[in-house]
Amino acid sequence: MEYHVLRANPAGNITLFVLDPVPSGDRAGLAARLMAGSDIEQVGFVCPSLLGSDGRLEMAGGEFCGNAARAFGMLVSQSRGDLPQVRVEISGCSSPVTVDVDWSGHAARAGMPLPREVTRLQADGRPGTLVDLTGIAHLVVEGIPPSLEFFQRVEPLLQSVPDLEAYGVIFLNQDNLIPLVKVPSAGTLVWEGSCGSGSLAAAIAQSRNVPDGPFVRTYLQPAGSIQVTLACQNGEAVSACIGGPVALDPPVVVRL
Repeated sequence: MEYHVLRANPAGNITLFVLDPVPSGDRAGLAARLMAGSDIEQVGFVCPSLLGSDGRLEMAGGEFCGNAARAFGMLVSQSRGDLPQVRVEISGCSSPVTVDVDWSGHAARAGMPLPREVTRLQADGRPGTLVDLTGIAHLVVEGIPPSLEFFQRVEPLLQSVPDLEAYGVIFLNQDNLIPLVKVPSAGTLVWEGSCGSGSLAAAIAQSRNVPDGPFVRTYLQPAGSIQVTLACQNGEAVSACIGGPVALDPPVVVRL
């Protein structure tokens, strides 16, 4: 079969958008075939809006992805005459996300959902912060060498969070971040080039008890950087957004 697809590069988190309708039950298998032997880290499916927004994207595993939201917002903006702002729906998020597009700087910024719960805990004997963003959760740990073995040891902590489509461990060293993210229903476990929701989780972890006002961090990641901006009040984030570079390739046809 033929599929029209478009490759997006939001800060190195290579994402493939499938532009043709695909039944939900076929998406995980198709995503696996599209990712096989490539640098693609995740696949999203363009769908009709359900909430009256400018467009809808459903990830292969039904998870939420901040980087995909930024890139999809740019794609929708492009299709509508390079609008500076659009509102899009993303799987794993109950309300539309606002995406601001800076075409001169080839960048996009997306509003992000606030955590459902933030828990300070011990993970494999080391302090960590479990950030539940609803649909996706990340365990943020600092000063621990990135490894699959550590992920596997702490995975039960992540699996205990209810109603998740995806989860990851964010290995943080000051402003350097390495994300390892799993989407069980899609059968993927990926060392991502960058992670939007993981960047947000890192900022949430580092902003504990900061003074009221803006908290801004730029996280350097294996393939790019993402800036997180929080508005903090009484020791908690009351709004959040992520931003960074996005590149869109022209659509192509693939045959599988």
